[in-house]
Amino acid sequence: MARDEDRSGDVEKRRAARHLPFDAATLRGDTWNDLKYCAHWLTDAVRLGLDEAEPRARIRSALELLLILESYWCWPGRQTVAELTALHEQAQHESLDRRCAQIVRHLTAQGVPAIAEEPEEAATAADAPAPAAAARPAAPPPDRRPRFTLLVVDRLSEADQRELRAGLLGARRDDDPFIYDVLVAPTFEDAVIAVLFNPTVQSCVIRGNFPFLSENRHEALEHYLQLMRALDPPRTYGVARSFTLAQVVRQLRPEVDRFLVTDAPLEEVSTHGSAEFQRVFHRLDNYLELHLSVIKGVASRYDTPFFTALREYSKRPTGVFHALPISRGKSIVNSRWIRDMGEFYGMNIFLAETSATSGGLDSLLQPLGPLKRAQQFAARAFGGRRSFFVTNGTSTANKIVMQALIRPGDVVLVSRDCHKSIHYAIVTAGAHVVYLDPYPLRDYSMYGAVPLEEILRHLRLFKEAGTLDRVRMIVLTNCTFDGVTYDPLRIMREVLAVKPDMIFHWDEAWFAFAAFDPLLRQRTGMAAAARLRSMLRGESSRQEYERDRSPGEAAAMPDPGAARVRVYVTQSTHKTLTALRQGSMIHVYDEDFDQKASESFSEAYLTHTSTSPNYQILASLDLGRRQVELEGYELVQRSIGLAMALRRRIYEHPVLRQFFQVLRPADLIPEAYRPSGIEFYFDPDEGWARMDRAWALDEFVLDPTRVNVQVGLTGMDGDTFKNLLMDRFQIQINKTSRNSALFMTNIGMTRGDVAYLVECLIAIARDVSERVAESSALDRRTHEARVASLIHACPPLPNFSRFHGAFRRDDGAPTTEGDMRKAFFLAYDERACEFVKMDAALLAAVEGGAEYVSAGFVTPYPPGFPVLAPGQVISWEILRYLMMLDVKEIHGYQPHYGLRVFRPEALRAAAPLSIAELPMLNLEG
Repeated sequence: MARDEDRSGDVEKRRAARHLPFDAATLRGDTWNDLKYCAHWLTDAVRLGLDEAEPRARIRSALELLLILESYWCWPGRQTVAELTALHEQAQHESLDRRCAQIVRHLTAQGVPAIAEEPEEAATAADAPAPAAAARPAAPPPDRRPRFTLLVVDRLSEADQRELRAGLLGARRDDDPFIYDVLVAPTFEDAVIAVLFNPTVQSCVIRGNFPFLSENRHEALEHYLQLMRALDPPRTYGVARSFTLAQVVRQLRPEVDRFLVTDAPLEEVSTHGSAEFQRVFHRLDNYLELHLSVIKGVASRYDTPFFTALREYSKRPTGVFHALPISRGKSIVNSRWIRDMGEFYGMNIFLAETSATSGGLDSLLQPLGPLKRAQQFAARAFGGRRSFFVTNGTSTANKIVMQALIRPGDVVLVSRDCHKSIHYAIVTAGAHVVYLDPYPLRDYSMYGAVPLEEILRHLRLFKEAGTLDRVRMIVLTNCTFDGVTYDPLRIMREVLAVKPDMIFHWDEAWFAFAAFDPLLRQRTGMAAAARLRSMLRGESSRQEYERDRSPGEAAAMPDPGAARVRVYVTQSTHKTLTALRQGSMIHVYDEDFDQKASESFSEAYLTHTSTSPNYQILASLDLGRRQVELEGYELVQRSIGLAMALRRRIYEHPVLRQFFQVLRPADLIPEAYRPSGIEFYFDPDEGWARMDRAWALDEFVLDPTRVNVQVGLTGMDGDTFKNLLMDRFQIQINKTSRNSALFMTNIGMTRGDVAYLVECLIAIARDVSERVAESSALDRRTHEARVASLIHACPPLPNFSRFHGAFRRDDGAPTTEGDMRKAFFLAYDERACEFVKMDAALLAAVEGGAEYVSAGFVTPYPPGFPVLAPGQVISWEILRYLMMLDVKEIHGYQPHYGLRVFRPEALRAAAPLSIAELPMLNLEG
């Protein structure tokens, strides 16, 4: 692995850093908890006359660290740390003890770090005498308005900071929908750290001629500065530095509003352009205008047009004279037999049910009001040009995109491990498919992703055959279920250099959350599309293209005059963000949408979208978008941290590491695709790896929120292990392979969830250890044989074989596309098909040259995608793989009958004919 080369080269510093938590947020929480523990320890030690040296030393160390970390938070903040330091130095142990307990209680309110109350209220001395009961004033009701942090970047004295806070906080009004606290960052680097370390920052006011370098230096903060350095911001000065900082903030956290306050002449400001800022203020002599602008910016993200309209509709005393008895809940409350339905779900869900699009609501099929605005907000949040809501899952979203953009006879390049909806969409559209083989991971019975060279190889074949014009679209899964993630920018750039009009469809069903993390975002289809367009439409793009061209060689960059950015992303919002089941989105970044796709997309959308969409799903998509625009960064950061904590615990726990092994990037991504050299995310000896290097350099990277654990050493296959987790511990997981189980952290999880999972894994490991230790010699050999089978005898993973000649173009071309639709509908005629038993005789026949052609999709779970497609020749490798599988669920295979294949005479008759002629075939006898 490539070692983390820090600037100092200090080996001791790196060795100490490996004991730190993965992120600064966890370090902050752990340090406050340790301070509370040590303060209580010191109190007891003083009271009981015990040794005070160790708790005193740990308190000093914690306070020194917190003085750095709290520089980026309003509360508790540096002032509180200074007060605690004074209590410690004055030997006021009990006051320190009580104060630390109070702070930690507020910090962990509801299980997440929070600004729990007004800083001035929270700073009240814990040991202040309480007023007499008669004199105690009534406590004001707690302020339940959402609260955030306003970051001001300026080098200010303490007095100037107090004046600034007083001016801004004095502008707050009782009818403001939100409240905020003011945090001052004195330097460029401090501002970047604050934006990334403190997720409550929602607005950033940049003013003054601030320095670049921060005085705070700590290993836990270095990760944030690495993200900044990867953007390579120039060392500008004066007002140019303000614009540079705004650009960095936009790239790292695009949802954060940015305001400029400057004394520079208007001409100088206009030279840099004002697009980086929501508004520019010349001198801050009116705090109210700035305050109103800050509130307005947050309100624009808080706005949920459709949810608000639906909520208002539910409050109206509406008379229902349309088809939907459940509307207003009357068919439930007036029933003697299903009233428990209303008790279980509550009445609001029924009050918000309607089949009408009037009364302030909107039509999903032709949105003009709140639904249209909600989809526009979604496009803003996810970085697209357009977004569309889908109420019956990403399976339908995939079908909409495919039908809208491909025509019968078009060639589509498809990763063979794509979701089954892609394969069925190809059949429906009548496209000819070229299946791309992902690299195999034989040791774990799973596939990785499709290498770029595999894609380019097929494109070169079409180019050599003179049929490149038939290729229209490429479909890839980003990221895969197991977490292998593509580099969309690189793929799209190099593919467009060969075929400048290629359309890209990225199935990001499990990757919606990535748009809200600065590291993961760069690997999303929408972010890559925006970067690609900027690259192709930049002023120097033509010169770069001409410079990079070499005589006789393919261009490294697409021709800016010919290439078009046409990118579609489908997302299962409900899988990784907050939305009701089947709530999905389509995001579009297509330069030619209006001219070439608008009408066909509308028709496809109407074809697959219900005329009675579930309004609750639509409202949840609107709310899910609000959540990620306001706290998505915080939630995704937490889920990554939890996944890293789980990795670390399994690596370090002596019982867990005997039976469970976390699969590393080196296990799931071959070395050839990892030029960064990264092998792991955490190692007990080396500590945390540089993820940012891998995400910048490698062809494939591993989504950190997916923790794949090899469980074969327990003697249990993945399916058995999955059932044990559910039946005994009520823990649900989605995916297993023959010898592994996938654990996914999401934005709703807490540290308690991970702690419980670790406890359950420890219990399983101890049970296995005890059972093996107490078993007989024969039972022990049986267990060892089972483990060896799971670890070392995994079935080979076959590649796609080929389409039979009856379903291919008969022109001798070297390309491999097949007409799957023709095969699919030929199988509707039962006379064209027969069954063959999947046994040793069939295996020997195939090995001897006999040819059998699949009449349908055959999909084992796992891996969950077709290993056979209609019209595909059954190879010896595929047959052996199916025979070695020990999974219980194989769609398209009937054990009593065998594999469904085409009869030879059907293949002979079908070869020269079109699908329209198939019903006339004489297949008797």
